[in-house]
Amino acid sequence: MTVEVLKPGLFSSFQDLGRTGHQHLGISVSGAMDELSHRLANLVLGNDEREATLEITLMGPTLRFAVQATVAWCGADLSPAIDGTPVPRATPTPVPAGATLQFGKRLSGMRAYLAVRGGFALAPVMGSTSTYARAGFGGYEGRALRKGDVLGLKSRGLPGIASVSPGTAAAVQRLHDELSGLTIRVLPGREWEQFGAGAQQTLLSHPYRIAAQSDRMGYRLEGQALERSTTDDVLSEAVCFGTMQVPPDGQPIVLMAERQTTGGYPKIVQVASVDLPRLAQRAPGESLRFVLIAMEKAQALLLARERVLRTLIPAV
Repeated sequence: MTVEVLKPGLFSSFQDLGRTGHQHLGISVSGAMDELSHRLANLVLGNDEREATLEITLMGPTLRFAVQATVAWCGADLSPAIDGTPVPRATPTPVPAGATLQFGKRLSGMRAYLAVRGGFALAPVMGSTSTYARAGFGGYEGRALRKGDVLGLKSRGLPGIASVSPGTAAAVQRLHDELSGLTIRVLPGREWEQFGAGAQQTLLSHPYRIAAQSDRMGYRLEGQALERSTTDDVLSEAVCFGTMQVPPDGQPIVLMAERQTTGGYPKIVQVASVDLPRLAQRAPGESLRFVLIAMEKAQALLLARERVLRTLIPAV
């Protein structure tokens, strides 16, 4: 039960919900950049949401299935097709034995997530199948896919789900709509007050462009420089997904899924968890705007999303 990689795409790697519990050893959590799309791709197939998906960046792979399988994708629209027939988003789709799944033109978004019913056959490392490319472990041989790789499947995946109900499809579409937009909601960071009103207003009233040097570790932003009103040293401490640090040049960096475990730059804001998937779908060259919200609002937004996701589990 295998899948052959005919073309690897720009950067295609297996990711799950992350490798937690090891940051004290300097090991990144990693995991899916867009956790929402990863979870949706699994849920519409009836998989556990912790199953690994193939995270596909900008330009997708070409995969030949040696066996029958059922697949689904969510996230960026990279024009997937099975032997030339388009595959709709968030829809369980049979792949006949010998068929080829190919991704084509990018229509929207940055990252697509491909799930297979039953899951990919991967060996967990420290409790996770996420690829940690910088350290060379997890996923498939600790790296992005290459031409000629042969991927294992846990099961053929044809029996069972052939479609999702209209209500489930509508809920999935509502969740997916949250990924659009260039406004990112943030909360005050640990050193928010150290930047003073000028820098705070600059961040919240001017656009920032995602630099070409951005990747799974962090998004470098380009725009008006942010200056602290104090020169006090900041001790290195734990950082999280969405932490916005400001180095001495004043150009902010948002830490992403494969971030380092600690950082010593001042932290002006923290991206709200509910908007991390939206941020992950923005590409280099695109501009962002930031809006400040309260902790209570951020929690309410995330809980509302989780309630919708919970409804999808019995639905499928």
